[in-house]
Amino acid sequence: MKGKILNILFWSVISAAFIGPGTVTTAAKAGADFGLPLLWALSFATIACLALQEAAARLTIASGLNLGQAISFQSSKRKHKNFIPILVVVCILSGTAAYQTGNLLGSIAGINLLVESPTWILILILGGLAGLLLLVPSVKVIARILGGIVAVMGIVFLISAIAIKPPISDLLSGMTLPIIPMNRGGGLLVLGLIGTTVVPYNLFLGSGLSTGQTLKEMRSGLLVAVTLGGIISMAVLVTGTSMSGEFTFDGLASSLNRYIGNLGYMVLGIGLFAAGFTSAVTAPLASAVTVRSLFGNKNPELWKDGSKRFRAVWISVLIIGMGFGMSGFKPIPAIIIAQALNGLILPLIAVFIFITVNNKNIMGDAVNRMPGNILMTSVVFITLIIGLTGIVRAILGAMQIEFENWGVIMLSLAIISFLIVGAILLNISTKPGKREQR
Repeated sequence: MKGKILNILFWSVISAAFIGPGTVTTAAKAGADFGLPLLWALSFATIACLALQEAAARLTIASGLNLGQAISFQSSKRKHKNFIPILVVVCILSGTAAYQTGNLLGSIAGINLLVESPTWILILILGGLAGLLLLVPSVKVIARILGGIVAVMGIVFLISAIAIKPPISDLLSGMTLPIIPMNRGGGLLVLGLIGTTVVPYNLFLGSGLSTGQTLKEMRSGLLVAVTLGGIISMAVLVTGTSMSGEFTFDGLASSLNRYIGNLGYMVLGIGLFAAGFTSAVTAPLASAVTVRSLFGNKNPELWKDGSKRFRAVWISVLIIGMGFGMSGFKPIPAIIIAQALNGLILPLIAVFIFITVNNKNIMGDAVNRMPGNILMTSVVFITLIIGLTGIVRAILGAMQIEFENWGVIMLSLAIISFLIVGAILLNISTKPGKREQR
């Protein structure tokens, strides 16, 4: 039993990575604006996250290659062999560095609901605490510590959700009946709920963590940890239904007071702090794991958990986030670029995983079966729409263009995604060649 609990805590680092201030904000706003009908988006996001994480981890266990090594290995057969690995690193590092500021400021927003303190002092303290935790010379130990913090976050958000007492019938229908509101940006909010859960760098993190595990250990740990993460996100959305009007954390905390006896500020403050702090640790950690998996293959001894190169990557991401936060400068241009790059990289990685786990010469007996392919087809289709939408939004944002008729754009992107998925299915239906030696 102890081993199973430790394994769940270990894999909870995936939940710690995707439940950040962005997820809390998006889910709470979805609840405040639309109530419970958008719960289904989080149900699908949880399944999609589980499907991609399991496939990435299974790839590593079956082939001995982590996700970065698999990408590098496949790219080595091409003329411009370093293009894809460099593109992935640029996307991941730019994204985590830009969003690291939001992680720290989100954690501070939680603290400020409890006690007002100067932002720059809190950033120094939180950045220092994150750095100390990342100095632990074992990713497994870090993962288990973060799993404990996720458990605390889950408890406080579940307390608030239960206190609101949403009707069970409304919860069940919201979780299972897909509804996309056609007003007030409902479609974009649905994609936002899915996009904040299916995070590109998490796939590299999960792949790296699976080394040395069996399929059974990996699947049982992932299933419980990711499912609990999805439940926490749903609890945040339910919490958001307690307020009306323009969404703010202060307004949400005040609304919660009506349900939990003036504890609204404490509950939301603790939950938001935990979400921000865990993501402030996992973003630099995932960056280092990603860079190591792509470029640490020739000299693995130089890229161990506590090595100078490994630490140099996460220290850079952490310092950039702290610097933006303390300066008071909101890195909107950097975030716009990160959105565009991550909009490109998420479907690219999802497609790569989909094709690879269907290659029997690489996967052996762990190759995808029909039920898995049906699920992965829908997941890849949605990630393509999310990615393409992110690119379009980033371009429009950079050009400062306001576009209201997003329904037309999303329909066009859905058609493009459908055609791409069709081409992928044709590709994996052909007989793969013999596996090449590394």
